[in-house]
Amino acid sequence: MTTRLYSNENFPLPVVEALRERGHDVLTTRDAGRSNEGIPDAEVLRFAVENKRAVITHNRQDFIRLHRLNPDHEGIIVCTDNPDFPALAAKVHAQLQRMESLQGQLVRVNRGD
Repeated sequence: MTTRLYSNENFPLPVVEALRERGHDVLTTRDAGRSNEGIPDAEVLRFAVENKRAVITHNRQDFIRLHRLNPDHEGIIVCTDNPDFPALAAKVHAQLQRMESLQGQLVRVNRGD
């Protein structure tokens, strides 16, 4: 399954690249012409919804809060910090492969899982 993702500014490019290699369509803030703007999280989520993409981020607390406030989105994937980028990409990919849809879902990917 190819998943359309939008990574915010704090998400590591090596993980983005590894997800792309696994067939996922990942748009970064840089790709969208929005790098180094300090985009508010609500705006990141709004952009993702408008572009039918799930958000992938390390900014767990804010996006969990946004999910609770409004679960009508294309999906949110929150990841713990993991310097082992290939392992993180593999965990995200495995989670995505198990899901039929990300619509309205909050997915947690933790380093120790």
